[in-house]
Amino acid sequence: MASETYYINENPSALIAHINIKNYSQIGVLTDTNTYATCYPLIKDALPAHTIVQVIPGEEAKNLDTCVDIWQKITDLNFDRHSLMLIIGGGVLGDMGGFCAATYKRGIDFILMPTTLLAQVDASIGGKLGIDFNHYKNHIGVFQTPVTTLISAAFLKTLPERELRSGYAEIIKHCLISDAHMWSIIRSKDLQQQDWNTLIPHSVKFKTQVITEDPREKGLRKILNFGHTIGHAVESYFLNSGNRIFHGEAIAIGMIAEAHIAFQKGLLNEEELASITTYLIRIFGLQPAMPTHEIVLENMYQDKKNKGNRILMALTKGIGHAVWEAETSEEEIIKSLDYYRSL
Repeated sequence: MASETYYINENPSALIAHINIKNYSQIGVLTDTNTYATCYPLIKDALPAHTIVQVIPGEEAKNLDTCVDIWQKITDLNFDRHSLMLIIGGGVLGDMGGFCAATYKRGIDFILMPTTLLAQVDASIGGKLGIDFNHYKNHIGVFQTPVTTLISAAFLKTLPERELRSGYAEIIKHCLISDAHMWSIIRSKDLQQQDWNTLIPHSVKFKTQVITEDPREKGLRKILNFGHTIGHAVESYFLNSGNRIFHGEAIAIGMIAEAHIAFQKGLLNEEELASITTYLIRIFGLQPAMPTHEIVLENMYQDKKNKGNRILMALTKGIGHAVWEAETSEEEIIKSLDYYRSL
């Protein structure tokens, strides 16, 4: 998998200069109805000649049916293998649009222009592409890197606070598994006080270093899954129930529960567990309508990180470090879920 290139600029239109239009027969700009209305106007005048391909927004649309719609539209436009897809959207559209580009005619070039905090610091980095299947998160997908990723904090001004908060969960995760000093800085501030122009490059640099060392998640890259084993299981439940919660909200639940598992295993002390729990509740609150133990466990056994029937997790080891492939028992998981409910 090729190494990734990122450009970060407060002015999103200035980023368009990094697209080498001479290489492409056609350019398609993939948006959803939200990003077409709020983000596309910020760069429209700077774009070369292009065609808009638009889909409906949301995790509910991240499925094979929407992929078929995208493939049909670019087939009707006679896109050849020398075409480019510029994807302007959050993590859902980046995952799905990249997947469609990577599989169309065995792969056309694509560029990501992430518009949510979640996508800018996490989902757009690392070449993981895919869609949900039977309500399991990212169940079908491939590894393929974009030509480049163009990141601007200006897009964050278009986001509702809940969407911004969801992305912040990944910044918290990055600090907890890699940077105790930055953790001490961010947890002294509320969401509205954070400096995105510092935190976005911080997360991009950290995640890039990890995936450069381990592009296909054979070892070190697995630390990025902290909070995601239980978090994805909870997120899948709410998606299946028709009462979807945001990805970052699910990962916040997962980080609290998995921090408790790390505490059970002696990887975190009581003070460290309390600091993680207290701050995540301060930012995200608590989810009152949690699924049963049985549902969470059933979803967890479908997790891609497992080996056979062994549930494997990335866990914090103190603050600022992590271990991966920590085998976790059902008893430890149930105790962690009871801990979350007790809060």
